[in-house]
Amino acid sequence: MIDKHWESAEAAVSDIEDGASLAVGGFGLSGNPIALIEALLAQGTTDLSIVSNNCGVDDWGLGVLLGARRIRKMTSSYVGENKEFERQFLSGELELELTPQGTLAEKLRAGGSGIAAFFTQTGVGTQVAEGGLPRRYNVDGTIAVASPAKDVRTFEVDGEPREFVLEEAITTDFALVHAARGDRHGNLVFNKAARNFNPLAAMAGRVCIAQVEQLVEPGELDPDGIHLPGVFVHRVVEVGSDIPKRIERRTVAVEGA
Repeated sequence: MIDKHWESAEAAVSDIEDGASLAVGGFGLSGNPIALIEALLAQGTTDLSIVSNNCGVDDWGLGVLLGARRIRKMTSSYVGENKEFERQFLSGELELELTPQGTLAEKLRAGGSGIAAFFTQTGVGTQVAEGGLPRRYNVDGTIAVASPAKDVRTFEVDGEPREFVLEEAITTDFALVHAARGDRHGNLVFNKAARNFNPLAAMAGRVCIAQVEQLVEPGELDPDGIHLPGVFVHRVVEVGSDIPKRIERRTVAVEGA
């Protein structure tokens, strides 16, 4: 039997060194592994390269690492609600590799599946394929680093030639994810919308650290209900069901409207 349970978030992230690459689960603020992020913030790890759908908000999720100047590069699908993310990118303080959302998901899944690269139609005919997207700006607003051109090939689909762009898979040193339940073997179950980029990020990390709201014993999870098998998970930390969960943008109806 392999017991992957760790006593604290602080212990679980203690060997994440400066300059490490991380795949981090979450979509907006749903499914953010906030306990692991805050433990990483507290230990002072810096110069991080992070792959995540977005970067939280200014004071929550990955935004707390960004605000503390701990992130060197983000690989994301959108800037979202994070004004500091936008400011650091436009001022040349942060490198950003913008990636179409579905492509980013597949790059993580491919990395975890041992697939080196894949072809997709997404981005054909745009700067995603042709190169030239700004990745880092100079202080004066000129482009310091631009994306390179990618390999584009033609394949026949339904009897018609179509162009596809080659996208390389992503693997990272570590992955940080959040799950509703997990057992000591690392099998995970996610709750509703929190089953977003979390399974994919977990697959891409060479060492996956999962915070779970409830830790159960092996055999207590329904095998048919497991969303991510423990083979992808190396450390499990129980954080409790009362862990804070933020809503990115609350919208309510006006009474009587």
